[in-house]
Amino acid sequence: MTQLITPQLVSLDQNLGDSPADVIRFLAGKVAAAGRASEVEGLFADAFAREQKTATGVPGGIAIPHCRSIAVTEPALAMARLSQKVDFGAKDGPADIIFFIAAPEGADQEHLKLLSKLARSLIKKDFTAALRAAATEQDIVDLVEGALADKPAAHAAGSAAPVAEAAPASASAASPAGPKRVVAVTACPTGIAHTYMAADSLVAAAKEMGVDLQVETQGSGGFTALDPAVIAAADAVIFAVDVDVRGKERFAGKPVINAPVKRGIDEPAKMVQEAIAAASDPHAHRVPHFGAEENAEHASEAASEHLGTKVKKVLLTGVSYMIPFVAGGGLLIALGFLLAGYDIALGTKANDILAHNTLLDLPNGNLALYLGTVAFKIGGLSLGFLVPALAGYIAFGIADRPGIAPGFVAGAVAGFMGAGFLGGLVGGLLAGLTAHWIGTFSVPRWLRGLMPVVIIPLLASIVASGLMFLVLGGPIAWLTLQLNTWLTGMTGASAVALGIILGLMMCFDLGGPVNKVAYSFAVAGLGAGSLANPAPLQIMAAVMAAGMVPPLAMALATVLNKKGFSLAERENGKAAWLLGASFISEGAIPFAAADPLRVIPASMVGGAVTGAMCMAFGVTSQAPHGGIFVFFAIGNLAMFVISIIIGMVITALVLLALKRWAVRKPVEAEQAPVPVAA
Repeated sequence: MTQLITPQLVSLDQNLGDSPADVIRFLAGKVAAAGRASEVEGLFADAFAREQKTATGVPGGIAIPHCRSIAVTEPALAMARLSQKVDFGAKDGPADIIFFIAAPEGADQEHLKLLSKLARSLIKKDFTAALRAAATEQDIVDLVEGALADKPAAHAAGSAAPVAEAAPASASAASPAGPKRVVAVTACPTGIAHTYMAADSLVAAAKEMGVDLQVETQGSGGFTALDPAVIAAADAVIFAVDVDVRGKERFAGKPVINAPVKRGIDEPAKMVQEAIAAASDPHAHRVPHFGAEENAEHASEAASEHLGTKVKKVLLTGVSYMIPFVAGGGLLIALGFLLAGYDIALGTKANDILAHNTLLDLPNGNLALYLGTVAFKIGGLSLGFLVPALAGYIAFGIADRPGIAPGFVAGAVAGFMGAGFLGGLVGGLLAGLTAHWIGTFSVPRWLRGLMPVVIIPLLASIVASGLMFLVLGGPIAWLTLQLNTWLTGMTGASAVALGIILGLMMCFDLGGPVNKVAYSFAVAGLGAGSLANPAPLQIMAAVMAAGMVPPLAMALATVLNKKGFSLAERENGKAAWLLGASFISEGAIPFAAADPLRVIPASMVGGAVTGAMCMAFGVTSQAPHGGIFVFFAIGNLAMFVISIIIGMVITALVLLALKRWAVRKPVEAEQAPVPVAA
């Protein structure tokens, strides 16, 4: 097996900068220079993206930036002992010992197990003390290889106890009756470092407290499930995870402490104490059973949220699940128009062609016409799920799985009655609330299994869909008709005003709820758009163009003034070109998060101009997504592109102006002492 660390990959007592990005870039360069990565930039980008998700600093002055990357050709460990500490987000302060773990995207299990073993060693004080005392690069290599080989020196007395990943049931049975018994699951997105460090930290803390704790580490190197008897005997469960727990139903009914995996490293004793307290608390959160009790648990966890937050969350859930139906369907309809012409949508022409023709009997020998008709029909059927999917997954956001069926049914009723997008919203909320309410009923044990699959869907469908048919569907359908009539009649100044409003909404929160409202409004009317009724297609074009402006403008700004942006922002700017061109507004979020008071207003100015121009020049889009890559579905493509470019330039210039002049004195006052301190 390839040696994971060599003296070439070690750097001792150097000042590598004052930020995690500086250190990670240096170590990525070490890995590439050793011939273990194809490029520095790709490896750095993957590692720094992982760092931004969760800080990798751990107690004891240690940091373990790590990633899996397609840029890595061989697994590698690069190590730096810093002369000037750098803050990697640990609670006890900055770090001076940095291990950079670089694994290939498809790393083999043996290498991953070794990397996780190293991570475990780093929470042991004698090992880290030896790293700080090492005189040469070769001494570091010897220490690391000793830890990987489980030599006694790397695991001296006082170090963390090894994790019992799947102790036999007899071990649990033999434990004294007095001490509490706890089981835990640890897991992080990469599954290399934090997963195992959290496990060892929890075990060590539990041992000091006299608690029998056994851990299941769900890492990249695979995992061995805890014995069912061990789980059954446990008094409480700890989930220290950043990803979903695999096989969560095994722990159903147990008192549970949920936390990010990093808390298992930073505060293991507190987590164990909380688990012990939960074991004797009848009101403690419990791992849900996957039925009506799951809904009650979901409601309990959400009880502390504000009403606005709850509503936003469920509406965004519905929209996020709806978008794939709309995106795929809209693009297929646009492709159908490209191949078969716009008249394929007139009357029953598409249905007639599909009913009477096949690949062996083409309509007038025209293959393009037949394939275009097929694409158009598939797209239309996909768009037909827009309202049911929206309603179904709004209900899912409220009541979990038992809400899906009644939500879809209520959405279908809304579509049948012509209530459209608004009907889907109302129907989904009704179905979800009804399903959630029924799920709180106290029923005999023998009936519980039927609740989520029969009783709740049946009763919630009757209530929600019945209300839509008998009471709400008609008024909502009338309101939808009036709205569509108003939109169809928009011309001139009113259309431009709508373009401005939509542009402002698309750029206000960059993929957040306001952005999604504008986008959902556009896609909901897309199916009604045609040559005779272009207003919905114009709205779609304005929304898509305005949404492309922020990431493109951020990319342009980083080119126009590199010194005005950090290294991480310049890296994000490179990716923002493609994200913006693809209509992914979220590409500007890293910039907005770092400087919201300047990025968001600048984006809104450019987005408003773009939206207004698209509406003024009658730009249309038959596709709901794809940006410039669906050029074939854009009407008046030249003005579509020009509108985006103008908005992009305006946003970039406004942002640079704000960065230069807005709140200039406080920034200088804060930055002035830095060179002196250095």
